[in-house]
Amino acid sequence: MIARSARLVLVLVCCMPLQAILAGQLDDIVNYREYSSMLSSSGQPSGEQLQYLRDAGFERVVFLAFSDHQGSVPNEDRIVKDLGMDYVHIPVNWDAPSKSDFYAFAAVMQREPEKKTVVHCQVNFRASTFSFLYRVLYEGVPMGEAKEDLNTVWVPDDTWRNLVFDTLEENDVSPHCDTCLWEGDQAKMHSQ
Repeated sequence: MIARSARLVLVLVCCMPLQAILAGQLDDIVNYREYSSMLSSSGQPSGEQLQYLRDAGFERVVFLAFSDHQGSVPNEDRIVKDLGMDYVHIPVNWDAPSKSDFYAFAAVMQREPEKKTVVHCQVNFRASTFSFLYRVLYEGVPMGEAKEDLNTVWVPDDTWRNLVFDTLEENDVSPHCDTCLWEGDQAKMHSQ
């Protein structure tokens, strides 16, 4: 009976489409979000999960936190390069993110927009926010859709909301939409 069950499991695994297996592995990455076939964001992947990303067709990894954060993967740059992917590190200060950080990220993305890219940081707060801005400003994704995706990860605090608002304003884009709630908006709603 045990041998028969083992064979059944083997048959099921062998017959599962590779994409389904990879999708399950990617979903195990902290706060993994797929926005399109070319752009995803996440928290810190493990060394093994970096290989899953490569196996899923990712060609570029953009890391937006400092390499000495708790939970970082030692030698992530070498691991990613050894896996044959491009590696870009833009250390973004959690307490003081800047528009120049975002524009450095956008420049990387614009240089080779056809590269399948995962953007990550510690828990996907930095990465999801930069992905939100990039999608709205460079890919023309509607504000409400992009904000809804951002909300599945977090609602930016005052520091990050200010970065978002300032960057959007600089590009003549309003952060407001019928379904867009920002941290300050939620506080106002609770006080009414």
